[in-house]
Amino acid sequence: MAATNEASIESENDLTLGEVVAELERLYPTDTAQSWDQVGLVSGDLEQPVRRVHFAVDPTLAVIREASAAGADLLITHHPLLLRGIHSVATTSAKGAAVTALVVDDLALWVAHTNADVADPGVNTALARACGLTESVPLTEPEGRPLGRVGDLAEPVTLAAFAQALAERLPEAPCGVRVAGPADALVRRVAVLGGAGDGEFDAVRDSGADVYVTADLRHHPALEAREESRGGPPYLIDAGHWATESLWLQGAADELAARMSEQRPAAGRLETHISTVRTDPWDFVVGARPPGGTP
Repeated sequence: MAATNEASIESENDLTLGEVVAELERLYPTDTAQSWDQVGLVSGDLEQPVRRVHFAVDPTLAVIREASAAGADLLITHHPLLLRGIHSVATTSAKGAAVTALVVDDLALWVAHTNADVADPGVNTALARACGLTESVPLTEPEGRPLGRVGDLAEPVTLAAFAQALAERLPEAPCGVRVAGPADALVRRVAVLGGAGDGEFDAVRDSGADVYVTADLRHHPALEAREESRGGPPYLIDAGHWATESLWLQGAADELAARMSEQRPAAGRLETHISTVRTDPWDFVVGARPPGGTP
């Protein structure tokens, strides 16, 4: 009977998904997401208890399995699972299998995408810190929301040294860091945008940045940007989509745990985990050359 009473007390003290979601909404309000985005609660019952929370960039099947194996009750990802409409959740498709796994494993999913990009602290402030910026301002404001950051390094450094230092602060990824510009060029003013940012070249030029750190730079937009600069700044660094956005995870986990402890001390500190699954889709690179090497 004592064991039953103890279990009952623990159940009463547990945080609910509704309580955690309410705090997430304060940290990353869903109404600050871009109009095309799909953020917020994807699966789960607001009354279910939450003791462990798993954080990841992508809600892939491997990440969902990892979260379930870790005993997580809630998975928080940066990228949406259902950004575009689907008409079946049969396990014959990867998305259907993911939805089924979430439901069967009683694992809630909450997404913070562009609402985490614009947050401060958020995805872009984390990337700005990794670049060595102690102070920064928004790079641009699509739909009236601040996006990206721009600021100055304490002192100028060569493009090669800057790229090397950034690579050392990013999680290891197979493709490393791609750089467009002379290795010995001096850079001081840095613009950043986590994830794919080749639609913001005009804002980068207007900011006076010497180098732009983002990801998923496509051939034609990147080539045209270098043509526009006539070989000078802004130089370009493609640091990888997964790598640039995964920097946000630990800070988000720490902030959520601290806030929930303040909200409900009786529940104890929320246990958080950061995914160890690398969801960068690439596995290896052949033929890369070092800075200043011959083509």
